Formats: sequence, C-alpha cells, structure tokens
Amino acid sequence: MARPRSGGILSRVRLQSADESSVEISIACYQFPDRRAQGDRDWDANWLQVAGTVVLADGRTWTFEDPCLTTRDATDLGQWLHDVAAGSVRPSPLGSDGPEEMKVFLEPNIAFSLQDRLADRVQLRVYLSLESLPPWLKGDAQIKIWDYFVVLDVPTAQLAREADDWTEDLRRFPAR
Repeated sequence: MARPRSGGILSRVRLQSADESSVEISIACYQFPDRRAQGDRDWDANWLQVAGTVVLADGRTWTFEDPCLTTRDATDLGQWLHDVAAGSVRPSPLGSDGPEEMKVFLEPNIAFSLQDRLADRVQLRVYLSLESLPPWLKGDAQIKIWDYFVVLDVPTAQLAREADDWTEDLRRFPAR
C-alpha cells in the first residue's frame, strides 16, 4: 500500500546528490480526476499532475507544476530508474561520438540520462524544459528543449529504493 508522504502527496521520487543538490518529482493527482476513460487510448483520462522541486548545490531552488507525464510515462520512468540501478542502462557521456541516450516522455518538460556509473553510485542528468525550467531561464529564447540539466551523483542503493517506492506508489494511479 502507498505510504502517505509529506504534504499529502503519495507518489514521488527524490534524488539527493552528494553535493546536496536534489530533484524531487511528485504525482499529486490525475489532471482530470473525475474523467472516466472513453476507450483504450483516452489521453485525457491518463494525464498526471506533476509537481517538482529542484535544489541546486549553490542553494538556488525552484518548483514547478504541470501535467507533463501520463500514467504510462510514470510507469516507464520507474522501470528506467530500476534499470539504471540494476546496471542495464549504458552511460551516455556528453560530448561522446554517439547520440545521447535519454529517457524522454510525451511532454518534454522532464527527461533523464545516465552520465556515468561509478563503483556504488550513478551520475544522472535530469533535464528540465518549458514549464519546468528555473524561473531565471524562462522566456530565454536561446534555451532549447533539453539544454538545461542538473547532474545528480546518487548512491545506487538509494536510486533502487526510490525506484521501488515510485513503482509501488504509482499503483494509486493506474491507467484508466
């Protein structure tokens, strides 16, 4: 059963970096909580209201809220986090010859990639775009989708726990 978390939000993943920066992504509710699905592919019935809190190592903080994940996207994020913790996602260093491998979703507000894998840690890039950008970058025409990211150095064991909690908590938000 999902455990109530702070602020009444029941589904979240919080990635805390060694440098004290962090990204927390929470699911508060369905965007349209009273909507009943109209067939197998009813997108409107499956959008989730996502709240995020980002803390940078220098102390700057911002929050965002937007319906930017579907129930399927949220499930895929949990699986990707599990795969990273298990070691089955390849690192995608910036500036490498190949294209960067990113975990992207239908709405491009958030995305993820694995920068590096260390002995018992992973370095994740969390990309923030559009409504999820820090306020000091919103409106900057030079910032393109996925230009801005936060690097988090996270213990693999913590990532695995967060992935487990996220997956368990998402049972409150099944596809409708």
